Amino acid sequence: MPGTPAPKLQSFDTAGIAIVIGATGGIGRAFVRHLRDCGRFDGVIELSRGTKPAIDFTDPGSIESAAAFVRDQASAQNQSVRLIIDATGYLHDEIFQPEKSLRQIEADYMAKSFLINAIGPALLMRHFTPILPRDGKSVFATLSAKVGSIGDNRMGGWYSYRAAKAALNQLVKCTAIELARSKRNAICIALHPGTVDTGLSGPFAKSGLNVQSPDQATANMLMVIDGLQPSQSGGFFAYDGNELPW
Repeated sequence: MPGTPAPKLQSFDTAGIAIVIGATGGIGRAFVRHLRDCGRFDGVIELSRGTKPAIDFTDPGSIESAAAFVRDQASAQNQSVRLIIDATGYLHDEIFQPEKSLRQIEADYMAKSFLINAIGPALLMRHFTPILPRDGKSVFATLSAKVGSIGDNRMGGWYSYRAAKAALNQLVKCTAIELARSKRNAICIALHPGTVDTGLSGPFAKSGLNVQSPDQATANMLMVIDGLQPSQSGGFFAYDGNELPW
């Protein structure tokens, strides 16, 4: 609900920087509000297709350039990047809707879903996780979805979105394993935000579901992030803290 207080995020060192990618979406804006209000970070950098620098998943070079910008900003301020949140995602648009059956699979829709839900986040992990510090808690969190869980799939359908989020979960797991070799306190996770009243999932909310406001959902996810330990890196967590099956 609007007005949900910002979590304190006391597990993070002070004087750090937080980054929100996809900062102009409903969930991204709510993350930015909470991170500015919590008093834990000295700076919050917003990145999206409309910012300068911009991040556009159709332009891989923009991701590398934005990461270099963040690195230079942190260095100039003598601060560490402690938290990176990827709040990007794609489910539907004016052309494509989630598939209800095999006969509705379209190559263009599947390609777009993989670009935004898997390939783009993979490039974020490639270019942004090296910025995380070697010492102290740091987190890279990306928004996945419970429907990307293969073990939890009981209904089928939504082929492109499910498959792209399942791919994202594997990318998170691989990144976490590699990250732990050089940064023992760094955490890389996939987060399921639940059903949130935004343009992405709102139209598909069914009666009886726990539909959260963006403020409520992001506060819940930040509380999950605050409680994470390095041993949980590579995990797949819901907004209520429960670990989800792959």
